[in-house]
Amino acid sequence: MTRLIRLFTAAGYALLITLAVVVGYRLIESRIAVGVYRDRLVSISEDYEHLRGQYNLAVRRTAVTELRVSADGRHLSVNIRTIDGQSRAIDTPFDPSREIFCDYVLTDGRLWIRRVYDDRTSPRDGLLIDPTLTDIDWNNNPAARYGKVVYRALGPGRWIVTVTGDGSLGLSQQTGDEPATLRPPPAVRDFNELEKQIDRRLDKITTSDVLHHLMTGGTSGDAPGD
Repeated sequence: MTRLIRLFTAAGYALLITLAVVVGYRLIESRIAVGVYRDRLVSISEDYEHLRGQYNLAVRRTAVTELRVSADGRHLSVNIRTIDGQSRAIDTPFDPSREIFCDYVLTDGRLWIRRVYDDRTSPRDGLLIDPTLTDIDWNNNPAARYGKVVYRALGPGRWIVTVTGDGSLGLSQQTGDEPATLRPPPAVRDFNELEKQIDRRLDKITTSDVLHHLMTGGTSGDAPGD
């Protein structure tokens, strides 16, 4: 009988120890899970801030050219600001009621206005705004990237050509009499897509995640399972 009691007592202790180990393991597992998820959320937050900064740079618009059409809609002039900050006003012979083309070129990392012309004029015969861009050696000049054109028919008033950080052009009519704040030829950058798939970063925790968390003491950063 005493032996049976000892057996049950030993079994009870063994069960209590087993339960304690299981509970302890679950607590440790939960703590590790919280740490791993926290690290991943920190990394995702950093990715988001980087992406937001890139997005803001890419979409921010800069006014680079002002097209002024006379009140009678018959005369067109072009206003620009040179790289040294000087303003230039240039009269054109073109009828603004026709489609007016503004021709730009990306070279040396900046977008420069090259020519203005209408739909009856070939680009070669257009009004050259920057004489240094008369002839571009596209094949042998690595600084010359590509050209861009924005165009439409213009009514009386002020029209502004804008460019974003990635080189996208816009053209819109302005209201009011305040002069446009034009900028010199702006820098244009290439913006890479964020390659990490953020929505897949919070998958189940892997063994490598746990080992990484234990070895680093729970410091933030990309875990090996990412």
